[in-house]
Amino acid sequence: MEKTAAIELKNITKVFGQIVANKNVSLTVYNHEILSILGENGSGKTTLMNMISGIYHPDEGQIFIGGKEAVIHSPKDAYRYKIGMIHQHFKLIDVFTAVENIVLGINEGKYDLKAATKVVQETCEKYGFEIDLNKKIYQMSVSEKQTVEIVKTLYRGADILILDEPTAVLTPQEIDKLFAVMRRMRDDGKAIIIITHKLNEVLSISDRVSVLRKGEYIGTVNTCEANESILTEMMVGEKVSLNIARTEPKNAKKRLSLTNVTVLSDDGRSILKNVNFTANAGEILGIAGISGSGQKELLEAIAGLQHLKSGSILYYDPVTGKEENLRDKTPMQIKNLGVRLSFVPEDRLGMGLVGSMDITDNMMLRSYRSGNGAFVHRKAPQDLAKRVVKDLKVVTPGVQTPVRRLSGGNVQKVLVGREISASPTVLMAAYPVRGLDINSSYMIYNLLTEQKENGVAVIFVGEDLDVLTELCDRILVISGGVVTGIVDGRGATKEELGLLMTKAHHSEKEGTAQ
Repeated sequence: MEKTAAIELKNITKVFGQIVANKNVSLTVYNHEILSILGENGSGKTTLMNMISGIYHPDEGQIFIGGKEAVIHSPKDAYRYKIGMIHQHFKLIDVFTAVENIVLGINEGKYDLKAATKVVQETCEKYGFEIDLNKKIYQMSVSEKQTVEIVKTLYRGADILILDEPTAVLTPQEIDKLFAVMRRMRDDGKAIIIITHKLNEVLSISDRVSVLRKGEYIGTVNTCEANESILTEMMVGEKVSLNIARTEPKNAKKRLSLTNVTVLSDDGRSILKNVNFTANAGEILGIAGISGSGQKELLEAIAGLQHLKSGSILYYDPVTGKEENLRDKTPMQIKNLGVRLSFVPEDRLGMGLVGSMDITDNMMLRSYRSGNGAFVHRKAPQDLAKRVVKDLKVVTPGVQTPVRRLSGGNVQKVLVGREISASPTVLMAAYPVRGLDINSSYMIYNLLTEQKENGVAVIFVGEDLDVLTELCDRILVISGGVVTGIVDGRGATKEELGLLMTKAHHSEKEGTAQ
């Protein structure tokens, strides 16, 4: 099988203001191969791919396609060079069918959907895609929507495909299917570039791995000659321990108890249905599920941000043992009961922090009501802000910097640091390492473990099943708003969790687990 260069990047540089996103990057992607692009958060991976796909244009350097220099000013130009990018956030029209989304924008005037469907079906059969082409997008699962995006790219004639974090919201079974399709596309001569943070997937799917660090090209290795330690050291520049030190729970007393919790959406649909579980002090309870299965609403219900149609949320005071029902109480009412509840929400700059405010003022949001009179004191929040910046290595010019000017990963560090500093008895964290590099992610895992060892009941919503099984004492799995099982984190497998994440539920009994 002869490999020729599909894309060659030579001395690519891209600058945004004073930030150098990419500097003199040169690398080659061949046809008949899958190349993984690795790097910490902010290393320039997505910026580089956006230049190949026409979203950005390089300030310096050259791009060669099939040995000839190419000038790519737009995604339309990229498609002319047979380049297609599948983004994390799908660009589909919900009320259209799969085939309508696939052919949309190809031609002007009327579409011959019958003829188009035949061609699309042939593409699906060629690579092993399983999709109902007449199904509406809003009726589809995340993996089905992703399939539509990939088929759409192939239908437009792409020979070079870029996939940005394609496995972030897939079950292990869906990942296996995706990887099988990617291998068929590679064997058919396609050049495939995949961006992912999951090192085990990099080692499983790619032929070679190229690493970026702080916008610069570090090197490329053959996957068969690499391991997680080698790749991590290339990304970070030093050896990093990839072990999560899980300790045994001590004095694991009941802290929260949910009974038959049901939450409805604005249009009357059940978002959560008869959810039952306990969260114990001194343990980490993981929550696994496909994105949109009710994880967000579950944590918001506990935090007093969701109205319950039925059920109870009981909190057990660690000092008095007194039982309080938190159902339909506001966050302030919950606080006034003496409940020390910290919440790291999925929406960092919506429910978590105020983007226009600086780091100090965001720290003050947790304490300003405890002041006296019309004046608030800034010294304590400012000291806290400085401590969080130092301890969590937040990259910022200073604590007076508006949070919106920080990178996503640094915003997350500020939020996690603030919530942990409140000395909670219950700490809920939804995707707390999303957007963080490997070093920072393991720092957060260790912080959560420290909270557990301090007797805090930690509820951790994660998307990496490897991390969930390494970090958590128990793992609750939720599918379509129903609890499909709670398993021991020490004995759970990714395959077992994946099956529970997609488990069909037809009876209310499946909403119950202890």
